[in-house]
Amino acid sequence: MDNFDALLATVRGTPDAKLLLIGQAPGTRVHESGVPWNDPSGERLRDWLQMKPDDFYDESNIAIMPMGFCYPGADTKGGDKPPRPECAPEWHPPLLAGLPNVALTILIGQYAQKRYLEGCRKKTLTETVRHWREYTPDFLPLPHPNWRNNVWVKKNPWFAKEVLQMLRERVAGLFG
Repeated sequence: MDNFDALLATVRGTPDAKLLLIGQAPGTRVHESGVPWNDPSGERLRDWLQMKPDDFYDESNIAIMPMGFCYPGADTKGGDKPPRPECAPEWHPPLLAGLPNVALTILIGQYAQKRYLEGCRKKTLTETVRHWREYTPDFLPLPHPNWRNNVWVKKNPWFAKEVLQMLRERVAGLFG
């Protein structure tokens, strides 16, 4: 896949989209398939949203835009490297201009939160997510739904009780 094909494979959405998901960058499995969130993290994210894959990938409802548009490679710990820093400043403004009907932007992980909540995010991801009410109705910060955050989810039961409950209500309100 060349760079432009990688960009097209990782960005989804139409001007009608009401929900925007901003994540990190394509992981290995997504890079290979060309389908964003086509991995266990995507399964968990769809569970958090209480959405079936057909609804999740309906581009007239949900737009998907990563912080980095190409696979950044693996790090030494078996995870993925951070998104390339030049992607979001270059590509997000014109892509966002094409999504005028977004009512909620979900900021998945620290990279999206750093860019979009600059100046008002907290010192840690946990504290940023804990103070989610400060960023709504436009933004909702979430941890990344990957397996490494299983311990985080268990240590923070307020996340499921407060944040996921509100998220599911909001998604149901957006899509009936």
